[in-house]
Amino acid sequence: MRIISGKYKSKRIIAPKKLPIRPTTDIAKEGLFNILNNRIHFQDISVLDLFSGSGNITYEFISRGTQNITAVDQHYGCVKFIKETSQELEGSVNTIKSDVFKYLEKVNTKFDLIFADPPYDFSEELFEKIVQLVFENDFLEEDGVLIIEHSKHTVHLKNHTYFTEERRYGGSVFSFFSK
Repeated sequence: MRIISGKYKSKRIIAPKKLPIRPTTDIAKEGLFNILNNRIHFQDISVLDLFSGSGNITYEFISRGTQNITAVDQHYGCVKFIKETSQELEGSVNTIKSDVFKYLEKVNTKFDLIFADPPYDFSEELFEKIVQLVFENDFLEEDGVLIIEHSKHTVHLKNHTYFTEERRYGGSVFSFFSK
C-alpha cells in the first residue's frame, strides 16, 4: 500500500502477509480523500478508524496532519503494526485492540469523522448496527460524518435515516452518514 498525499506522499508501507486485511485500493482511497479535502481541515479534526486493519486510512490522515486519531481493530497483529508504523510516521495514534461493537458500546468520546471498513461479507444487519450505534450513542460532533466502506453488493444502507450520499470506486463503495 502507498500513501496518496500529504507529508508522506508516495511512501510505500508493507504490511506483514499474516495480517487478515483487505486494504482500501489506491483508486478508492484517492477518491475518498479528494472528497474530504473539500470538506474538512485535516489538522483540526478527530478521527475514529474502525476495523482499521493495516492502518491504511489512518496513515493517510497522519500524512495530512491529523493529530487526534483512534484506530480500533480486534486483531493483535493489526494493532501492533499500526502502532509501530504510526510512530515511524511521527503520528500520534491511540491504538485499541477491541471488537468494534464492544468498543462502540462503551466509548463516550465524540469524533468529527468516523471511518469504518468492516469485512465486505458482513451481513446487512451488522452494517446497520454500526450506523445505529454511532447515532444512538451520539458519537459524532455537530457537523461530523460517518463513512462506511463496503462492497457494491451491500445495498440497504441507502435506506438509513442518516444516509446522505454514496460514492463508488470499482467494487468499493463509500456510504456517508450525518445528522
